[in-house]
Amino acid sequence: MPQMGESIAEGTVSRWLKKVGDSVKRDEPLFEISTDKVDAEIPSPSAGILVEILTGEGLTVAIQTVVARLETDAAAALAPVAAPSAPVAAATTPAVAPAPAAPPASTSAALPVASAPAGSFEERVRTKSSPLVRKMAAEHGVELAGLSGSGIAGRVTRRDLDAFLAAKPAVAAAPAPGASMHVPAGVEHHGPMPTPWPGDAVEPMSKIRRLTSDHMALAIKVATHVTSFFEIDLTRVARIRAAMRKDFEAQSGQKLTYLPFILQAVCMQLKRHPTLNAAVAGTDVILRKQINLGIAVALEPTGLIVPVLKRADELSLTGLTRGTNDLAARARSKKLSPADVQESTFTITNPGVFGSLFGTPIIPVGTTAILGLGAIEKRAKVVTGRDGEETIAIRTCAYFSLSFDHRVIDGADADRFMGDLKKTLETIPDAGF
Repeated sequence: MPQMGESIAEGTVSRWLKKVGDSVKRDEPLFEISTDKVDAEIPSPSAGILVEILTGEGLTVAIQTVVARLETDAAAALAPVAAPSAPVAAATTPAVAPAPAAPPASTSAALPVASAPAGSFEERVRTKSSPLVRKMAAEHGVELAGLSGSGIAGRVTRRDLDAFLAAKPAVAAAPAPGASMHVPAGVEHHGPMPTPWPGDAVEPMSKIRRLTSDHMALAIKVATHVTSFFEIDLTRVARIRAAMRKDFEAQSGQKLTYLPFILQAVCMQLKRHPTLNAAVAGTDVILRKQINLGIAVALEPTGLIVPVLKRADELSLTGLTRGTNDLAARARSKKLSPADVQESTFTITNPGVFGSLFGTPIIPVGTTAILGLGAIEKRAKVVTGRDGEETIAIRTCAYFSLSFDHRVIDGADADRFMGDLKKTLETIPDAGF
C-alpha cells in the first residue's frame, strides 16, 4: 500500500484490476485505492505474474502493508501451489505487514475500548485520524480516543465512524431554542431515514461520492452564499480563437478552447480583487498571494473532483491549456496525487459543456468564491454602432455566475470583479492579453 501524501496513513483497496495468474507489465495498473484525498490507480512496480492477493476489495490497510505478491520468475510462478490465495472479503494481514488488515466493510465498526494511557502511541494514532473523520467526530460529539477502529493501531476510519454512529442509539433531547415543534425529538433536520420500497435498487455511495457529499454539506454550512449573474459577450474571444487556432494547435499539439482565455482574464482580476482569492480563518481574512485555480472535472460514470492548477497567473495561454488538459486527463484516468487536489484559492466550474445556461455553485471550503461558466451560444443582441445607431446582431455570449462568501465579500465588490472580468473579455486585444 503506497503512501499517497504526507498526511495519508492508510488506504482502501477499492478494486483489483488483475486477478491471480494474470501477467502484469511494469507500470501497468494493478489495483485501485481510495484515500481521504483522492482515488488512484496503482501501477505494478515490476513485470511478472500476480500469484497472490492478500488484501481483498473494500479493505483498509496501513501504508507499506503488503497487499499482493508478484512473481518475476515465470518458471516459479507456474510451479504448483498447495493452497493458492484468493481475494476475500476479510483477510488477515501477513506477518510481513506492519499492521492487521481491516475487517470486511459489512462488519467494520469502531468499538468502545478501554482508555489508552495519555500520550501513548495507540491514543495518538486514533486521535490523529483523517481531518474528515475528526470533523465528523466533533460534530457528533464522539471521542476518537475511546474507540478502536480497523486502521493501524486501532485508527478510526470513516467507515468505522459511520458504522459506530449507525449503531449508536438515538438519545431523546429537549428541543433546542428556536427548533421546530413539528419535528419529533431524536429526528435529524433532514427528516426520517428513507427506506427502499419493493422493486427499488439500493446502490452504496462510492468513496468519491461520500467525500463529495461530506464536503458539499460542510461547505454550505460554513460560507454565507450569495450568487451574482452576468452575461458576457465572447464574440471578440471567439474571433481571436478562430484566427490563432490552427497555428496554436500545430505548435502546441493542444486543442484551443475558450477556457484558457477565461482563466487568463480571471487571474488578472483576482490580482485586482484580492478578497476573492482569499480564505476565512475565524475573524481573520487570509489574502493569498498565489493564484491556484481549482478546475472542476466531471468523472464517469458519476463523480466530481477539483484538481488544482498551481500559480496559474504565471502561465501563458499555452501553459494554461496544457495544464488544464493534463489535470483533466489524469483525473479521469485516476492518476492524480493528493497534492493535485489541494491548495486551491479560487474555483471554476463549467457546467456549460453539458448545456446548462447558469447555476449557483457551492463555494469550496477554504476559499471565498467560485465562478460558474454557462453554455456558450450565439444570441441576437442589440448592438450600438460607432455613430450611435442601434442594430440587431448575432453575438457569441454566455452567462457567468459568481457565488461568493458574503461574510467577507460584499455584493458591490463581487459585482466589480464580475464587471471587470466582463470588460476584460469583451475588449481583449487582437494579440491576446
